[in-house]
Amino acid sequence: YDGKCPFCRIARREEPGTTLLPCQYEDLVCFRDIRPGAPHHYLVVPVEHMGNCKTLKTEHIPVVKRMMEVGKAVLQRNNFSDLNDVRMGFHWPPFCSISHLHLHVLAPASQLGFLSRLVYRINSYWFIT
Repeated sequence: YDGKCPFCRIARREEPGTTLLPCQYEDLVCFRDIRPGAPHHYLVVPVEHMGNCKTLKTEHIPVVKRMMEVGKAVLQRNNFSDLNDVRMGFHWPPFCSISHLHLHVLAPASQLGFLSRLVYRINSYWFIT
């Protein structure tokens, strides 16, 4: 736990302004992005402080898979069912605003605005899926 990390504080319910969405795993939390790039824009975050996506190792594959499951589930709970029109990924350092692993879940990807299409561009130098 890092008391200076906003996502650590959100995960421990220390940020009353952030509403946590239902999540099927106790080690993950999900909430809306404060600067949405699409009509549906959620962040899935491990409760335990983890570095950015550059620090991921093979043993983290199950966590990332669960993060994606949570992302799909929150979309479906919010009546978005076209999983072919979804963008999920991580910002690559140094393009992370917060150095705590977080998966961006955006939908519909077809409705991303001009700037969001750049910021969340698939497998670009700054955003990986």
